[in-house]
Amino acid sequence: MQMTPSRLTGNPAIGWWHGNEIPQAGSMDINEAITRVTDPVFLINKDGQLAVSREGSIVIGRDAVPGSKGYPLVAYVPELHPKNLGDISFKNRHHIRYPYICGAMANGISSIEMVEKAGRAGMLGFFGAAGLSIDEIDDAGNELQQRMDTLPYGFNLIHSPNDPEHEAATAQLYLNRRIKLVSASAYLNITLPLVYYRVKGIHEDAEGNIVCPNKIIAKVSRIEIAKKFLSPPPEKLLSQLVDQKLITRQEASLAKMIPVAEDLTAEADSGGHTDNRPAISLLPTMIALRDEADAQYHYIRPPCIGLGGGISTPYSAAAAFAMGAAYIVTGSVNQSCIEAGTSEIVRKMLAEAHQADVAMAPAADMFEIGAKVQVLKRGTMFPLRAAKLYDLYNRYEKYESIPPAQQQILERDFFKRSFQNEWNQVEEYFEKIDPKQIIRAKKDPKHKMGLVFRSYLGQSSMWAIAGDPSRKMDYQIWCGPAIGAFNQWVKGTFLEKPENRETVTIAMNLLLGASVVTRINWLRNQAVFLPESTGKFSPLPLSEIHHILNSSFAP
Repeated sequence: MQMTPSRLTGNPAIGWWHGNEIPQAGSMDINEAITRVTDPVFLINKDGQLAVSREGSIVIGRDAVPGSKGYPLVAYVPELHPKNLGDISFKNRHHIRYPYICGAMANGISSIEMVEKAGRAGMLGFFGAAGLSIDEIDDAGNELQQRMDTLPYGFNLIHSPNDPEHEAATAQLYLNRRIKLVSASAYLNITLPLVYYRVKGIHEDAEGNIVCPNKIIAKVSRIEIAKKFLSPPPEKLLSQLVDQKLITRQEASLAKMIPVAEDLTAEADSGGHTDNRPAISLLPTMIALRDEADAQYHYIRPPCIGLGGGISTPYSAAAAFAMGAAYIVTGSVNQSCIEAGTSEIVRKMLAEAHQADVAMAPAADMFEIGAKVQVLKRGTMFPLRAAKLYDLYNRYEKYESIPPAQQQILERDFFKRSFQNEWNQVEEYFEKIDPKQIIRAKKDPKHKMGLVFRSYLGQSSMWAIAGDPSRKMDYQIWCGPAIGAFNQWVKGTFLEKPENRETVTIAMNLLLGASVVTRINWLRNQAVFLPESTGKFSPLPLSEIHHILNSSFAP
């Protein structure tokens, strides 16, 4: 049913429109024209009513001469295909069509299937290697190399201050497997394995251009860390690598001309490791830091700056691009997708979450130093229990000093067995992967207590991934408030149900929606009073999105 046409309220003409199509004056026609992002939109004064056309020719200028079959032009916006969002240099250097990254989520939650589907759709996906063993990462590397061939993809490399050997082994594995792109996350400083991965194989081509085969996209929320990633590798670390004969002097020399990070993601209020930074102030700051670094070091290819954290609707995606983001990164919404390497019960819990249903909790990998991760609190007691463990760790020097009543609660509700039995499991685990931890724990009872507490934190995410019903109250589910915003946006649509949430469908809705929202704002900025129903974008099936993007009035 056609809606009531909008009356114009004195908008001055900015030019003149001529065309063969009869302009349509209904609100639904205006909405459809704006959504057809592959065509321009001409808003026309048709006998005092706001009308729209997607074809024709225009003459811009208040002195434009009217034609016999024309109408005054009130506003105009060009086409905006989602592939044209963001920074073209970022898309070119990573061989992708869309400025969209499916961010890495640990323990393989960013699964092989998710990474593959993102790559085949012209996006970039990172496999969630954090928390996995070297053998598991190697298996995933082998599988993705066979599936992807020349399609783009990457792997996560997470800072491991408590297990530097694992970080080093992971970096070496990526070099051995010739995995050319990593997402560096949770870094507190630039480490030797990170620099080794970045600069190994750097050389000059026949024209004298520096070629750096290994690329790093850093995910950073702190200014001091961003500066380090936007600077060349520290000379001290380069010297160590030369001394250890891991790189040549020529590689060390060339490394001084490139930044540690090929690109950098400003990580705002996200799931998992986060400093809860507001995106609206973080992104401009990171862009300014990049510009300062470029002015100082005169890079041939300055890093692009993207934005992650809180991006889960067309409006937040459009805002990111409007602020200058070269690309966007999603995480929390991906975890609720059917391709995510987690359980059905977790996907359902995420689909029911609101923006306030998240909390900060102690992180398993950096428990002793007080690092935190953002997790879901709705339907689980994990945030409260994890905070309790950290409090006890700070208050007592050994487990035996904890009051007996509190020990009973821990063993009954947290560990579900005695502390000694829990320690036996922890000891068996570290005997295989890092025996030094056992030696230290036998000398330091506080370290022993910390290892047991960390074991609970580490297993809690695995219980969630496995969907263990007996451990539902202990699920650690990494997510930020973005999931609540997404759920509100898709409420009442086919994407409300978790079984309909596919990675590429969500991604394309966010990208197409960002184009639509951007075009609406362009019209509003021309002082056009749009109909009330205009300005909303609801999720569309992937087939319909492809139809929109493949259709055009253009010859």
